Amino acid sequence: MTLSYKDVADIIKIIDASSCDEVIVELADVKIVVRRGGGGTPAIVTAPVTAVRPAAMPVPSAPPPKAVPSALSAQDSDGRVIVRAPMTGTFYRSPSPKDPPFVEVGSVVNAGDVLCSIEVMKLFTTITAEVSGKVVRIFPDNAVLVQFDQPLFAIEVQT
Repeated sequence: MTLSYKDVADIIKIIDASSCDEVIVELADVKIVVRRGGGGTPAIVTAPVTAVRPAAMPVPSAPPPKAVPSALSAQDSDGRVIVRAPMTGTFYRSPSPKDPPFVEVGSVVNAGDVLCSIEVMKLFTTITAEVSGKVVRIFPDNAVLVQFDQPLFAIEVQT
């Protein structure tokens, strides 16, 4: 069994709402330890139990990544939609180092088109466009760590 980012977030929410100070969840290949800090916010420490694979190589037995619309999109002052990271993880512009990027600056995308993927604990989540338009800016470089709510793309909406 593998945990998605949403599963981990749900575990943290449950623990945060409880009076527990520490919870340990152990699965076949992942161990998650959640401890309350002094401020009451849980901290996550994860340690994979299996051997670590290179970041660019998806796990062969894993199901294909689920497409996640970027629920954190919002318009900026220029009327462009800013697609933000729905999680903290490693930002990848292409499915593998040998493949071309999903999109480039100037690419025209439709709602539902893949923009990038974000890797968290060897789980790849595909981020899709919520609107149709032209990609006018890509904020992070390829293969860098992005933070939750960090801007990823600016899309000029086509009318």
